[in-house]
Amino acid sequence: MNVQDQVIAIIAEQAVLEPEDVTLDSTLESLGIDSMGVVESIFAIEEAFDITVPFNANKPSESDFDITSVATIIAGIERLRAEQSSA
Repeated sequence: MNVQDQVIAIIAEQAVLEPEDVTLDSTLESLGIDSMGVVESIFAIEEAFDITVPFNANKPSESDFDITSVATIIAGIERLRAEQSSA
């Protein structure tokens, strides 16, 4: 399973939706994921990809990790994985 499919599966599970209901343009808010669900999604992503997401649950706008849409989450994961593998 590639990064995109894995992220969509995690987010769909949090939103109690089918993966096909989650698009790259979907926002967590539009999928009905509340702030607690966002935190749970981040934890699930960290575990699935063995990464540490620089995420401030109280001020997500100040994070280096953009959670505005599914596509930006995937881009953030790929960037983190590249940084961690080159470290």
